[in-house]
Amino acid sequence: MTHATQTPRLAGRREWIGLAVLALPLLLVSMDMTVLYFAIPSIASALQPTGTQQLWMIDMYGFVLAGLLITMGNVGDRIGRRRLLMIGSAIFGAASVAAAFSTDPTMLIVARAVQGIGGATLMPSTLALVRNMFQDEKQRRSAIAVWSTALSAGAGLGPVVGGLLLNNFSWGSVFLINVPAIIVLLALCPVLIPEYRLPKAEAGKFDIASAVLSLGGVLSIIWGLKEITVNGLSALPGVAIVAGIVLGYVFVRRQKSLSHPMINPALFRNRDFGASLSVALACFFCMIGSGIFTTQYLMEVLHMSPLEAALWTLVSPVVVTIAVPFVTVVARTVRPAYIIAAGFLVGTVGFLIMTQVGTDRNMFLVVAGTIGVGLGVAVALTCITDMVVGAAPAEHAGSAGALVQTGQELGGALGIAVLGSIGALAYSSNFDADAPHNVPAAALNAARQTVAGASEVAQQLPAAQGNALLDVAREAFTGAVHTASLAGGAVALLTAIFTIALLRRIKPTPPQPTVSDEDKEVREPAAV
Repeated sequence: MTHATQTPRLAGRREWIGLAVLALPLLLVSMDMTVLYFAIPSIASALQPTGTQQLWMIDMYGFVLAGLLITMGNVGDRIGRRRLLMIGSAIFGAASVAAAFSTDPTMLIVARAVQGIGGATLMPSTLALVRNMFQDEKQRRSAIAVWSTALSAGAGLGPVVGGLLLNNFSWGSVFLINVPAIIVLLALCPVLIPEYRLPKAEAGKFDIASAVLSLGGVLSIIWGLKEITVNGLSALPGVAIVAGIVLGYVFVRRQKSLSHPMINPALFRNRDFGASLSVALACFFCMIGSGIFTTQYLMEVLHMSPLEAALWTLVSPVVVTIAVPFVTVVARTVRPAYIIAAGFLVGTVGFLIMTQVGTDRNMFLVVAGTIGVGLGVAVALTCITDMVVGAAPAEHAGSAGALVQTGQELGGALGIAVLGSIGALAYSSNFDADAPHNVPAAALNAARQTVAGASEVAQQLPAAQGNALLDVAREAFTGAVHTASLAGGAVALLTAIFTIALLRRIKPTPPQPTVSDEDKEVREPAAV
């Protein structure tokens, strides 16, 4: 008796509508990483936080989210990815309401932490569900392109949505905007999204020690990198980073000794998987690292309002949204390493264009540079995410997706720390070289720290001195953008070379025979 060859099921209308539903939480999570950029002044005026509390309002969400991604990816594999998505969405929505109606800084910080817990459940759940819903290689690649686009679009929309809401409503509106989308998700998810979980025999006992190790390792590294960005290199953040690396090593060793590990040890032995994670880290290094200068440049050097600056930064996500779906067409015949390398080369060109911007309003260069970096990174990220998720068994898609997103969070923190530190050093050096001689020493010392500080100091000086100080500060910061962009371009170029060297053996996935639900009903009886 012969048997019909098992073919991947072709996703139908329900899965594609379900994908649109899955994009909702992804948009919210990525928006909440950036939505506070313009809301902080209003929040500070209303709640009167200390400087430290203000930093925790911004950072707490990302810290908790990054630290729990691996744990939540594994929890989703065990209890069900749809169930975790719905639980996390409810937590995220409730925390958003609490944040919107916070009456003091501590309440807002706690609400942001709870948002991070909810967000940590959403990201790995959505990627794992995409892996399960779209079994055909071609369809999965297209679905992951949508997933990557939603992630990029959310980060770009955050400042714009925040600016528009703050122009018309109170600061709490930047959190309440999440609630309608969460309600839609909770209503449609049981109807459109199928459930996936590991069989109980395969899930085994949840390992609390692994969860603690992953949380401690990721949080230590990210805290250390952020502390270096804010206060410069010192012993404490250095120790934190080393401790995080040690905890990560212990975590990996522990997975190899467990009968039911949190992360499949075979993934760590796969050279292609490890290289792909490194490339995913580089994607966010470039994207987040470049973004920290763009907004400051538009507002402090080109004198734009927060909303105007946000609207200009939206151009790149719009282009990315239009262009990225075409990557899936090219990926059918071109090796993924070449597509990823091409993306990083486009990003390199974008960084090089940013080395040509000046203190005048030449928006062509700014827009071209940001589009180059954004588009190049998005192209690479789409391919690399598909490679990583496709390499993992479907039953461990949640854990694999969590590793991808943890790498992205680490890459973003590393990009801010490295490029931010390079830019800060370049700004101070450039400022000192051309500092005006007729300005008091105390004012010069404050102005050399940041370009925003220079703007504040200039307002307190006589007009002639203030204008001279601002001219020097803006030229110095523009030079810092050039220096940081050169460093970012070098990283992008090296990543392109690294990708070709290590991943060029992986061939494009050929078109697979697929079967829809209707076809399956017709074809299966033919097997005799």
